[in-house]
Amino acid sequence: MKPDSKIQSVARAFTIVDILAEAQDGLALNEIASRMSLPKSTVHGLISTLKDFSYVEQSVFTGKYKLGVRFFEVGNIVAQGWEVRTVAAPYISQLLEELGETVHLVVLDKMEVLYIDKRESRHSLRIVSQIGTRLPAHCTGVGKVLMAHLTPEQRAELISKKGLPRLTRNTLTDPEALKEELAKVKRQGYAIDNEEIMDSLRCVAAPIRDQSGNVISAISLSGPVGRLNGKSLEKAIKRVKETAEEISARLGYRSNRSLRLLVSGSVFPL
Repeated sequence: MKPDSKIQSVARAFTIVDILAEAQDGLALNEIASRMSLPKSTVHGLISTLKDFSYVEQSVFTGKYKLGVRFFEVGNIVAQGWEVRTVAAPYISQLLEELGETVHLVVLDKMEVLYIDKRESRHSLRIVSQIGTRLPAHCTGVGKVLMAHLTPEQRAELISKKGLPRLTRNTLTDPEALKEELAKVKRQGYAIDNEEIMDSLRCVAAPIRDQSGNVISAISLSGPVGRLNGKSLEKAIKRVKETAEEISARLGYRSNRSLRLLVSGSVFPL
């Protein structure tokens, strides 16, 4: 990075983060200011902003600052995202090769669907998602899978903050209708996006679990309605669910089915 390309306030904020990362017991404002050779008023403004976003917290007992819970949350998202992305990679490629439709891998971050991997179909339909893209959860197959495994309080917060905007004529915008849909998704173990985010597009999605059984990610197969229907849709549902279960097994999840997959050798060898 060129010296003149840095944004000074951002660089200072990250310097505060680095300083606090090395101070396990926290630091007072004047201590941070002294280490940065800056006025306390300048440092206070930066720390206040970091506090607003939960990246820094202040002890009510000592008044000292330390790194906040948001770093823990982000760290978990990054760790889970990279681990599941690495583990899922061969399964995603296999699913694309077998069924010939676009495959996505996503996590839920900041109440939105975050795409962390994608294998594009060789067919002509182009889907708006790309790695790093964020999309609404309520109108995507992967999003509905992830929402189905949130607590009622978490779902209510997501809907309150993000709303249920309509993207197509099929988008579910009524909270009660969405609630019924999510209950169905959780019960059957998969979700279908039936032209809810994009006309003529249908997606099948299933949850991926970690070793504790928590749903940490979702995988989907997406293609035109004309290709994903009837027997082809039935096959897609079956294979997406199986693939999600195989990835979950490789991540350490031990359901009766995942144990059978391991014994049968269906999952890729370590």
